[in-house]
Amino acid sequence: MIRRRPLLLASLAAPSIARAQARDRVRVAVFNVSSALPYYVAAERGFFAAEGIEASAIPLQAAPLIVQAMVSGDVEAASNLVTLEGANINARRAETALYIALNGQNARYRMEQFVVRPQHPAQAIRDLKGARILSAPGPANLSAARAVLAANGLQEGRDYTIQEQQMGVHVGALAAGTFDAAYTLEPVATIAERAGAARRLEAGVIATHLLGRAEAQAFAAGAALTGRFVQEKPEVARRFANSWSKACALIASDPSAVRPLLVQHMQTSAELAPTVPLVNFVMVRDLTPQDIADFQKFVDLAVAQGVVRNQIAVGSFLRAL
Repeated sequence: MIRRRPLLLASLAAPSIARAQARDRVRVAVFNVSSALPYYVAAERGFFAAEGIEASAIPLQAAPLIVQAMVSGDVEAASNLVTLEGANINARRAETALYIALNGQNARYRMEQFVVRPQHPAQAIRDLKGARILSAPGPANLSAARAVLAANGLQEGRDYTIQEQQMGVHVGALAAGTFDAAYTLEPVATIAERAGAARRLEAGVIATHLLGRAEAQAFAAGAALTGRFVQEKPEVARRFANSWSKACALIASDPSAVRPLLVQHMQTSAELAPTVPLVNFVMVRDLTPQDIADFQKFVDLAVAQGVVRNQIAVGSFLRAL
């Protein structure tokens, strides 16, 4: 019996070793702004591991690149894909990107906003006549900026110029005076403000100026899985969604506990991390009828602007996993 005991112990250990080796790999495209936070929470707090998932981040700093990676099969998921980009590809290729969670944005849950250089005279968006404006990258961000400016009576070319720029250059471009104003995202907006490079003009501009209600939530980005992944590995997709749900719940219940991840992964200083605004991370299964109606209006506006090429029902690319 003594001689056999090591073999017995080895056989008992084998199932746990097998489980450790059997984690399902999921490659996640990550656009590194604060709305990517659930990915890092799920990874660092062990939520992915607990569901038998080995997640790896693929940094991609523009929504079209994320869509391209999803179409080509280079990633199975996206942490915070711009929803208009998702709507556009789904209108052309159904179920390319299926959203399992959406990120609500408005003046309370700040993400998109206009900022100006501190010495600029503008006190409201309508005052940006003559301004050189930079925009967060990607057609959806650029279109949203233009639409908000138009809603405030400003016409491109006549009243302002606008140019998209990668997020990493926003603070420096404002500080150097290359641009007068920016349509930018968090945490860059707060970083620019604290660095003295910018002054916040107005946040939550999509809800206020495009949806028409300050309290509405603009679901401008969210977590998505490829349709191929959901179809071929439905159980893994379900476990990924469970991990994401746990991360969203922790952010909502104890944001101070996860804010250090902004420092670790998003180039946010330890001083700023406690105050950087966070969006409202909502699982698709928890969306209200009003939320879905607001989301549909947001996409319909993008169709009217030509950002989304064809009419599409948002329910066709939402999945309550």
